[in-house]
Amino acid sequence: MSGERPRIAFIGLGRMGEPMAECLLRAGYHVTGQDAVPGRAAAFAVRTGAEAVATPADAIAAADAIITMLPSSKEVAQVIEQSLHAFQDGQLLLEMSSGAPATTRHLGTLVSPRGVAMIDAPVSGGVSRAKDGTLAIMAGGEDQDLDRATPILQAMSTTIHRVGGLGAGQAMKALNNMVSAAGFLAGIEALLIGQRFGLDPARMVDVLNASTGMTNSSQKKFKQFVLSRRFDSGFGLDLMLKDLGIAVDLARQTETAVPLSSHTRELAAAAVAQLGHGRDHTEFARLSELLAGTELKARENLP
Repeated sequence: MSGERPRIAFIGLGRMGEPMAECLLRAGYHVTGQDAVPGRAAAFAVRTGAEAVATPADAIAAADAIITMLPSSKEVAQVIEQSLHAFQDGQLLLEMSSGAPATTRHLGTLVSPRGVAMIDAPVSGGVSRAKDGTLAIMAGGEDQDLDRATPILQAMSTTIHRVGGLGAGQAMKALNNMVSAAGFLAGIEALLIGQRFGLDPARMVDVLNASTGMTNSSQKKFKQFVLSRRFDSGFGLDLMLKDLGIAVDLARQTETAVPLSSHTRELAAAAVAQLGHGRDHTEFARLSELLAGTELKARENLP
């Protein structure tokens, strides 16, 4: 990579990618943006002063480092396979999507003969933390490649966990989201039981947050997005289902029995089937409400 501030191609300027790319710009990097949605990269360039190009290959050819931040490994594979000719010796590819580890490892074997190093570095923290550059990153790859990537990752995050070889970051991300989804569902069921018993769900959340039942969902989701009925956290139910599928696939590959995780994944699939695509992941609560025949309602005013 050239100089202290390598030229970065950022492919995927969606809800997470756009604020992440802005963090890189604020850190002084030259960023070339590209997105499959017509006009999105151009609008980003006008607003931020970044450069915009029409195709992934155009972005890759002019970059020292390439970041992919796309919905799934399917889109990442399409970009890399169709743009393989544009990769050049000495480049660093940072796959930051929440993808499938096996696919990422395969893609690594495609770019490696061209002299391109690859790491995976999925993120956790949502849109708000993407905007202020405080994401948590789970990184996988060779140590020397992670060393090269660290300054770039630090511009978008406050915590970087090195968890293993290529694909390990995505495995950790899927497993993290599996734990989060199961905890969310257990908490919603507890609120439904309590409400039917006569407890105020909002007061229950306060107790959970002062007790051993505290979770990220009780702290940052139940009042904010479920009891408020806003359901606008910024992370999609479809993406949660994808991550649960990756986690269950990892269980199959490792021959690990995971009845709870498998059931959580099936319930998420049922929620998508019942509610439709494009829903916020906090609307997972609606499935539990439908099954219970009860809608959660706070008795006291929410903050």
